Amino acid sequence: MSSDKSRPGIAEGRVASANKLSAGAVPERLVFRRSPLALAGAAFFLVAAIPFAFGAPWLWLVYVLPVAFTYWTVRPRTVVDASSVTARRLLSSRRVPWSEISSLRLSSRSRVSAVLTDDSELPLPTVHIRDLPALAAVSGGRLPDPAGE
Repeated sequence: MSSDKSRPGIAEGRVASANKLSAGAVPERLVFRRSPLALAGAAFFLVAAIPFAFGAPWLWLVYVLPVAFTYWTVRPRTVVDASSVTARRLLSSRRVPWSEISSLRLSSRSRVSAVLTDDSELPLPTVHIRDLPALAAVSGGRLPDPAGE
């Protein structure tokens, strides 16, 4: 447990696919999101677009692209805690209590969706098949651990 506390992602409730959760180090809340390293691409584009943006009138609108990419990177996430699952997408957000989730659907592209009790699906942004052990740990036993540990 002390080794997990020394890793900032686990201690703060953020889990990457390489992080392994031990039984004693299950955080109360997990946030699955895209890597903030993707913002380096937006920053590079901002700097590289300076000569182009001031080349002619209205070309400064090229700065809309990195702003949109930043929003696309930062906004989508899935927040999982002991009582509910919150899926934030680009333009919407939905919070579903665990009692309304009957199972998970795994797609061939490594995506995960929650199947609700009314047979509708809630896509879980930024959650992949490799994240299922961490998702099962935070669910408090509501989801089985696919690793079987």
